[in-house]
This record gives sequence, structure tokens and C-alpha cells, in this order.
Amino acid sequence: MPAPLDLRKKPVRVQVHVTSGAGVDVQWSDGHASHYDFVYLREHCPCAGCADERARKAAATPGPSPAAPNPLPIFRPRPTARAAAPVGNYAIQITFTDGHSTGIYSFDYLREICPCPDCEKAFRSHRP
Repeated sequence: MPAPLDLRKKPVRVQVHVTSGAGVDVQWSDGHASHYDFVYLREHCPCAGCADERARKAAATPGPSPAAPNPLPIFRPRPTARAAAPVGNYAIQITFTDGHSTGIYSFDYLREICPCPDCEKAFRSHRP
């Protein structure tokens, strides 16, 4: 038997601002509004490759440690979206300017990674 749907994760309106580069805005069925800039979404890409890379980095640095400043930083332009497309009625797929396009952002996932403190408490505080 499938798990019951969490209606807080059901979008009412989704706007992807590719042309302006402003990011993604989602109005949720419970009245909450979320904004995700493209840099944030790229850093939280749910694809297997990105998830593995984040897990490796987390395992290599157990706990907060001061990062040594790089004396010769490499300039990397901020990623933004080149294109976006719906995936069925459950997700969006974004093609970023760095060429990455394998992440499919389900609406469940987007609500869970909403950057606001209320969603942090409601959706991520129980995670290890």
C-alpha cells in the first residue's frame, strides 16, 4: 500500500525564471511560498552522481573544520539555468549553464530542501 501523500508537498503554482536567472518560485498547497536560486538548486542536485559526491565530501570532513583559503582561487561563473522542463506532473528538470542536466527535482524533494527555517524544522530536522 503506498504511503499517503503529504499535501504540504503539492505545488499550486511553479514558476521557473530561466530568462531572468532569478530561480524557481513554488507556491505550495498549504500556502507556503518557496524561492530557490539556481546556485542553490545546482548545489542540491538530486542526481546519483552529485549525491555520491556530497556523501564523499561529508565523509572526508566529519564535522565543521575551518577551510583553508585557496591562495589561487579558480574563477567559476555562478551556474544558472539554460533551460527547464516539466517531468510528468511530479518534477522539473533543469539544464544548467555548466552543462549539468541529469538532476530531476521532484516536488517532494523541492519542499524538503526549501531554504526557509520553517521547512528546515518540518522536513529536515529528523534526518541524520
